[in-house]
Amino acid sequence: MKNKKIIYKNFIQKKHLNSNLYKNLKTKYLKNLSNIHKNLDMEKDVFHSLSKKFKFNFKAKDLKKFKKYNRIVLIGMGGSILGSEAIYAFLKKKIKKDFHFFDNLDEDKLSSFKKDYNINQTLFLIISKSGETLETLSNLLAFKIVKKNSKNLIIITEKNDKSLHLLSRKMKFHFVEHKKYIGGRYSVLSEVGMLPAYLMGLPINNLRKNILVHLKKNKNKIFLKDSAVKLANILLRGKIKNLILFNYVPKLDKFLSWYQQIIAESLGKKGKGFLPTISQAPKDHHSLLQLYLDGPRDKLFYVLSSDLTSDKKINSNKLDKEFKYLNNKSLNQIKNAQKNSFLQNLKKKQIPFREFKIRSNDEQTLGELFSYFIIETAIVGKLININPFDQPAVENLKKATKKELF
Repeated sequence: MKNKKIIYKNFIQKKHLNSNLYKNLKTKYLKNLSNIHKNLDMEKDVFHSLSKKFKFNFKAKDLKKFKKYNRIVLIGMGGSILGSEAIYAFLKKKIKKDFHFFDNLDEDKLSSFKKDYNINQTLFLIISKSGETLETLSNLLAFKIVKKNSKNLIIITEKNDKSLHLLSRKMKFHFVEHKKYIGGRYSVLSEVGMLPAYLMGLPINNLRKNILVHLKKNKNKIFLKDSAVKLANILLRGKIKNLILFNYVPKLDKFLSWYQQIIAESLGKKGKGFLPTISQAPKDHHSLLQLYLDGPRDKLFYVLSSDLTSDKKINSNKLDKEFKYLNNKSLNQIKNAQKNSFLQNLKKKQIPFREFKIRSNDEQTLGELFSYFIIETAIVGKLININPFDQPAVENLKKATKKELF
């Protein structure tokens, strides 16, 4: 199915589905979609960040004083940082600022940064929904940048009595409120992703321009229904356990890290869920492809590619005839030949897959991808009778870790 920015296709054979579940799942899907439409413009609804009526908790005029910084460090974990990393990686050619992302506890990386760069000439953006994210607080303190009235610090967190908000008030840092009703992994189109995008110099209105296309009365909506119902069916049937994100577009690697989190944390509950694995192509043709095509049939593939060709062509005219088949081919043409062969093998072996073909490298394309997978993942969770917005196992581990440290 086509639209201006992305081609979406499903190839999920009937043998991978339970036909008895279809009618019930279709009815539940329509009910959930109706609820999204009904509540979209209401504040305190998780999908409100997709609404045209959504208002940011920041104003561009208040951020102008930070535009002088050409180097920006973003500190966060999970949904607080993955969306911004995806935006930066996909649109890097348009971005003139130098961004660094700290989304792990890495002493060597931190020490290297402090050695190579002037901390006082760097803008630090600290994001944590709860204000108690252990790794985020640890990295903030390890940088030794907590000083009263610091002019190179922005804090995004909830207004509450937790560590980060209290510190922000005490030290009088620039504070932006993280809306409580939007979970971290669903927050990329809110302040969490759009404020960093603004600092990147990107037109954030363009990132949000295409985000409602999947809810309109057109073929996008039909594709969403088909996909959500089939994914829920597969999860309830329980035969396919692995989701392979087979990616021929390197600039989408970070986007897939964002998606990996949203689908793992949203659907991985009560013994259900996929194990999402990011696989880089064509590199993994030479390491994992044998297993993918001839190993256990417990996998669903998402194949991502681009049909944008480069003007740069290989010239092999002066070489031996063995190289003739590569002459006047771009690297993307070669990758697409590999991808097409891979898809033909999946079809032949009746291995289920979905195809996503990128037709434009712009803000609207990325915004559309974000919104599509936000909507689809949440609906699938509802269809399989789990809460796609919580993460009870993660919260239990956080409590145990904090107890260990005290």
